[in-house]
Amino acid sequence: MTAPLVLLDAASLYFRSFFALPESMTAPDGTPVNAVRGFADTVARVLTDRRPARLVACLDADWRPDFRVEALPSYKAHRVAETSDDGPDAEVVPDTLTPQVPIILELLEAVGIAVAEAEGYEADDVIGTLAARESERPVEVVTGDRDLFQLVRHEPSPVSVIYVGKGWAKAEALGPEEVAARYVLPVENAGAAYADMSMLRGDPSDGLPGVQGIGEKTAAKLITRFGSLEGLLIAARDAHRDVPPKTRLRLAEAADYLAAAPLVVRVATDAPVTGSADDHVPAAPADPDRVAELAERYNLGGSVNRLLAALPG
Repeated sequence: MTAPLVLLDAASLYFRSFFALPESMTAPDGTPVNAVRGFADTVARVLTDRRPARLVACLDADWRPDFRVEALPSYKAHRVAETSDDGPDAEVVPDTLTPQVPIILELLEAVGIAVAEAEGYEADDVIGTLAARESERPVEVVTGDRDLFQLVRHEPSPVSVIYVGKGWAKAEALGPEEVAARYVLPVENAGAAYADMSMLRGDPSDGLPGVQGIGEKTAAKLITRFGSLEGLLIAARDAHRDVPPKTRLRLAEAADYLAAAPLVVRVATDAPVTGSADDHVPAAPADPDRVAELAERYNLGGSVNRLLAALPG
């Protein structure tokens, strides 16, 4: 089997590492490094278990992009720590996680693992764009975020999601068949159907209100029956179509939200991605001395050793 291109949802993974490991993991100077060590261990497991030919850590250049907020002001609004007139809004992030992110980026650069981002876009959009560009190798998206289930496909090259919402030990590989089976959606367009179901269902964690009175099961049934959100809305406007009166009313009441939801929920596939020129997994660390210095300075020994041992060389 052709070795895959693996796309890491970096923020999702280091957030989960931070909350999974104790803050008592510190550098000699007291700097917390639980997220760094957990992230490094996750990358090591990805390299060992998935054996990618290419690997990219995808980053948030803007966790709450203007184009989504303009469409739906409630988008992630409850996570805003402070607003800024000259840059992205600040996100509510634990004080002890913030100083660890630069260390993670330093370590990735020293090891030689590619990173990518897109100005004004989220990591999801970077992943969506890189997946859309790929036509030769299978793509595997490693994330703890179900939003990326919408990317699964069979062609032109297969895209699957390695979902680690319950930790790597319980990681699940989900393609179109698995997403369709889990949510009772049509397998032929499982990714798009998942996104449409998500719009109807809503997601309080992202500030998406959804359509009142329509939960996940009902949303899945409606999308399966009418083929898409657009198909459902067309049917609801047609008095001759068999759409329950309560559903018609609820969709009409949520018309403004449903007009904005596609731009907010659907992952961009044309983001202006920039990043490392070479995304091949390195056979050896790009800068061994710097890796060693980071390991010593931040007490990363075991995690860094496991990461280096996982490199294919």
